[in-house]
Formats: sequence, structure tokens, C-alpha cells
Amino acid sequence: MTMKILCTALLIAITYPFVAVSAQSIDTTHLSTTSQPVPGSGLTVTGYVEAYYSHDFTAPKTSQERPSFLYNHRRNREVNINLAFVKAAYSSDRMRGNLALQVGNYAQYNYAAEQELTKTIFEANAGVKLAKNRDLWLDAGLFASHIGFESAISKDCWTLTRSLLAENSPYYLSGAKLTYNTPNGKWTVLGMVTNGWQRIKKLDGYSGPALTTQVQYRPSANLTLNWSSFVGADRPDSLRQTRFFNNVYAIVNPQGRFGLILGFDIGADRKPVVRAGSDQRVGSGSYVWYSPVVIARYKTSDKSYVNGRVEYYADPNGVLIATGTANGFQTVGYSLGYDCAILPNALFRIEGKVYDSKDPIFEGKSSRSRTNTSLTTSLAVSF
Repeated sequence: MTMKILCTALLIAITYPFVAVSAQSIDTTHLSTTSQPVPGSGLTVTGYVEAYYSHDFTAPKTSQERPSFLYNHRRNREVNINLAFVKAAYSSDRMRGNLALQVGNYAQYNYAAEQELTKTIFEANAGVKLAKNRDLWLDAGLFASHIGFESAISKDCWTLTRSLLAENSPYYLSGAKLTYNTPNGKWTVLGMVTNGWQRIKKLDGYSGPALTTQVQYRPSANLTLNWSSFVGADRPDSLRQTRFFNNVYAIVNPQGRFGLILGFDIGADRKPVVRAGSDQRVGSGSYVWYSPVVIARYKTSDKSYVNGRVEYYADPNGVLIATGTANGFQTVGYSLGYDCAILPNALFRIEGKVYDSKDPIFEGKSSRSRTNTSLTTSLAVSF
């Protein structure tokens, strides 16, 4: 029944009349943004607004939120704003800087642990080029995370909603980083000292800092290979729980008619000590979580795509997603979506998604459910 609902809704969207509106050839993951340059300077101003509606068929009608492990498109049965921001960017030969202010559900849920004054900051950083003849930069401030192939900006992602591995790894990082791009443009190497695992304000009781890295290789326009890592903690020092995390992905043929993304996350938190000052831990080894994902996309016209996703997320010990059930969070996800660029800078999307968990972890109309079915639509405009 739930799959019938999804297929019917997607068929309606695909045949809806406005898809025939003419437009230039557009990659819907890279909609054109009309920047507004300030005459006589290297300053540009851009903006982005994504409105959405999400309908959870499993939860009670009065439930106002999607499951708590989601941090985007989380409001249920209401039209809302996932992310809206205005950004000013300055760039010259040896200096650059960015400042973006945000509102929306993305900020509401992802920045819940931050101080009030910083919750509206989507991006704020400054950088200098360290070598005249080398593409080597030192930047400091608050950045969009380099970990993973998805970001908070939905139009830049292949699917409307984020994958489970993206929702439960850093969307933003604060600190200082060195970035080097090779002259041939094929390699990017990055090292960063951060305040923690998606933290502007360092966690109370954590001395830090944390370290993150990125190595990206682009042998051609049709292939990107990436490895990112994190070493630090997201628990107080007294627990002595060092976190080791790795993200790897490959993006194949992103501009072609058929494209593919293969991604994998794996992380581990050391088991905590039994009490502060003790060397004895609650057990040997670490609490491990991991998540593979496959996303496929097919270009149906110059301005439209269909996409599908299969993913699995295993966090049996509840490191990132606590369920309070016997098997923890062990969930398979499936999604099917359709994207249409109505205009060069306006993108309509619709996506049906099903989660299937090992335990009954989802809120149902009369009892807990092992499955969750939803339909989400969005309209994103960039300028």
C-alpha cells in the first residue's frame, strides 16, 4: 500500500504540466546562481531559499516532526523553510572571506546545541593565500563541512532529502585549515584543526581540539574519489572516548546521462572508563557504527532527472542514534525522486522514501512500527 502511494505521487509529479516549460540545459545539482558583484571590488552577494512540505504516512496526524535522527526537512504535514541564507563573499588574488546568515529548520535542529548568537551563522570565515605561485590557503572560521558528498544546500545534492550518513555526520566545522590544490587540478589535500564534531562552541568538559583531513582525487571530469577523516571526541575528557571516523566516496559520471555515487562511513568511539580517573573501561574495544549508500541518477531531459537511493545505517550501540531497543538503530532506507528545473535558478523536487528498521523504532498511529513511509516536495530558488 505504501509503495502504491509513493509511485502514484511520483507519477503525478512527472506528468504534471509545468515540466514542459522550456529552459536551458541544466544540471539540477548545480543550478545557476546570479551573484551580484559590487562594482570596483571582489565582493559578490548570493542567496538561497528552499521551501518544502513533508508528509509522514506512518506517524499520527498530530505528529509535528519526522524521526529525531533527521535534521533536514523534519517538520511534518506543514509547509516550512528548510534553509534560507544570504551570503557575501570576497575574493582577491591572495585573500578571501565569506559571511552567510541563515534561517530555517536546518539551523533549528543542527544548531540546537550552539549559543544563540551563533545559530544564525551559516558560514563565516577568512583566508589568505600562503604562496604566490602555489594554490595553498590558510582559512579560519566556520565552514561547511568537507566530510561527505552531501551538504545542507539541497539543490547541490542528487536527492531532495539527505542520506542517513549525511544526517549523522558534521554539516559544519569550525576551526582553521590548510588547503592545497595541485597545479593540474586533480588533487586536493586538506588538514583542519576543529573545535569538535560539528561544534562552534567546544563541548563542555572537552579540552580538544579535534583533527580532520581530506584527500580528493579527480582523474577526469567523470570521476571523483574522496577520503575524509576525523580524530577527536564528542564526549567529555573524563570518559576518555576518542572518536575515529572515516568517510569515503566515489562520484561517477556526474554530468552524464547516468551517474552514480557510492559512499561509505565508518566510525568508532572507544568504550568509556567506568569512572573518572580510572583506567578500567566498561569493556574492551569500541562502539562501532557504519553506513553504506548507493545513489543513481538518470537524466530524463535537459532539465529533469530521476534518482534512486538505497542505504543502510547500523548503530547498534546508539552512539549517534539512540533508540532504547534491543538491536539499536539498524535501518535500511529506499528513496525514489524526480527533479525538474523550472527555471535556471528554480528547482522543483519530489521524493518518496521508506525506512525499514530491525526494531519497531518509529512512531505509529496506534503502536511503534518497524517501517516509516514519507513523501517530500520542495521548491528551491537561488539568486
